[in-house]
Amino acid sequence: MKWTDINDIAIELSDVHPAVDPLTLNFVDLRNWVMALPDFDDDPKHCGEKVLEAIQQAWIDEVA
Repeated sequence: MKWTDINDIAIELSDVHPAVDPLTLNFVDLRNWVMALPDFDDDPKHCGEKVLEAIQQAWIDEVA
């Protein structure tokens, strides 16, 4: 998975962290959690605030 796989990342985050409300997560933790996903393999430098916002929104949509 790469940073651009927004929906796949959101699905995996909701599976790995089912009790977490994505609205309460800060971007530092979100970035670390994405990089810790077993299928994730991308350069941390390719991540910015817009990418994290998109992941967070997709995760919110996933659990809604």
